[in-house]
Amino acid sequence: MTDDHPIVTPKIYPLGMDALVIQFARTVSDAASAAVQFMTATLQGNRHEGIVEIAPALASLLVRFDPNRVSRQTLNSWLTTLCADHDWSQLALPKSKRTWEIPVCFDGDAAPDLAEVADVIGCDPSKIIAEILSAELRVLAIGFAPGQPYIGMLPEHWNMPRKSAITAEVPAGALVTAVRQLVLFANPSPTGWQQLGLTAFRPFDLSAQDPVALRAGDAMTFVQASQSDISALRDSENPFGGASCKVH
Repeated sequence: MTDDHPIVTPKIYPLGMDALVIQFARTVSDAASAAVQFMTATLQGNRHEGIVEIAPALASLLVRFDPNRVSRQTLNSWLTTLCADHDWSQLALPKSKRTWEIPVCFDGDAAPDLAEVADVIGCDPSKIIAEILSAELRVLAIGFAPGQPYIGMLPEHWNMPRKSAITAEVPAGALVTAVRQLVLFANPSPTGWQQLGLTAFRPFDLSAQDPVALRAGDAMTFVQASQSDISALRDSENPFGGASCKVH
């Protein structure tokens, strides 16, 4: 669910033997997403000695460290000072370093739940497609399955409930809506959310030099493609499925 309340001062919690979690909010919001991405960019540009992993989520951020290089107390103190330097409720999204353009089909079997979503929102399916194609989207987090992106945020009227019954399986490459976000499925999977489209993009490719194609903070746009286009792309050897990535 989303939360319209302003973010308070971030809270830092211990996690296990070698991690800290910075929590900006308890629920997802535009402000929380901006705060997470701003902090991610800040830590990547000013990485403290001993930090070995930075993993953004939807409203929080995991910072994993090497205890042999930095103590939890020292890192906690450094992060606390960093958090105090900003008004986290008033941040704009940082500029993205990469922009992806991904073909997606919204026709027939590629979009089995499109009409249902249009009915819930109260508009024509063509408007749903237009909103997705025109949305300024970011990869908010990677999770649930290797490489699988959570992409957002869509307008408030996309804050809708799950389906009444579980779909036994959506295919890899399915574009699914989930609480003002889009999820691009990395593998065939059951889901309780609505499938609106199908891509040939593979978010995770174990044979690639970098198996996880996307990164939190990447900008993303979708372009409409036909069923035959997607079918041909899915049969090709290109794991990006016709997608392009522009580095800024």
